[in-house]
Amino acid sequence: METLRIGILGFGEVGQRFAADLRAGDANRSLATFDVLLHQAAAGECMRRHAARHHVDVLTEAAALADRCDLIFSAVTAAQTRAAAEALSARPLNDALVVDLNSAAPRTKIECAARVAAAGGRYVEAAVMTSVPPHGIRVPMLLGGAHATAAGKLLAGLGFVATKVSDELGIASAIKLCRSVIIKGLEALVVESFTAARAYGVEEAVLASLRETYPQFDWEKQGDYLFSRVIQHGKRRAEEMRASAEMIDASGVGGVMGAAIASRQAGVAAAREAGTFDEPTSLKPWRDRADEMLKGRGP
Repeated sequence: METLRIGILGFGEVGQRFAADLRAGDANRSLATFDVLLHQAAAGECMRRHAARHHVDVLTEAAALADRCDLIFSAVTAAQTRAAAEALSARPLNDALVVDLNSAAPRTKIECAARVAAAGGRYVEAAVMTSVPPHGIRVPMLLGGAHATAAGKLLAGLGFVATKVSDELGIASAIKLCRSVIIKGLEALVVESFTAARAYGVEEAVLASLRETYPQFDWEKQGDYLFSRVIQHGKRRAEEMRASAEMIDASGVGGVMGAAIASRQAGVAAAREAGTFDEPTSLKPWRDRADEMLKGRGP
């Protein structure tokens, strides 16, 4: 454990939080990262500052992680899952454990595992079961694949909370993506319903009815939070829900809801890109956010 070299492919919200927690656990631990956005001015500068603050080596390419790391976390977006595995597998992985945190469909995970294995690595499917920021490396994770037991022991020693669910690849992802239909779907439903209610001036009556039917929910507070999550992470959530729809289609059930949720999440992401939201990373009342969408070029 003292000589373990850790790499993080993807240095966004998850990668940065993992790096900070891992550094806090050991001031001398070897940490390295690569992210395609490091080459972009604004996003890259922010990432480099975070890496410098936590003493994380910034590499020039993803394949360089294979040269120097024993444990590699893949923490990119769902749409980049295959590309990440391909980039890591461009060089021999020398028995490195590759823990794939990405919200991709089971079929994609199986394809990635084959690429990693062909390069001499040990692939582990990981499903992150709730939002990372409140928990950091203590976020609950499900592990799957032939190397899940070994990975679970190693991660536990580092402070992670990871539970093996299957030797079969795809099971952990299926649990995650079926759950996401509910979690991301609730976000999409609230954004759509509340914004339409605001447009017609009937939000008070809608909220009163919801409180009567589901009194355990604080719909005002949840509205603020759920709008915020979609505005901040709509692009990533849309990719995840496309993966969910792909998975459910493959089951024969038909990913109708997954596809619709992806569309709503992507619409909010597009509105953010168009400048619809003032201070998009801030938590604001849902009514203000709904008004911004109604006035702007939102979904």
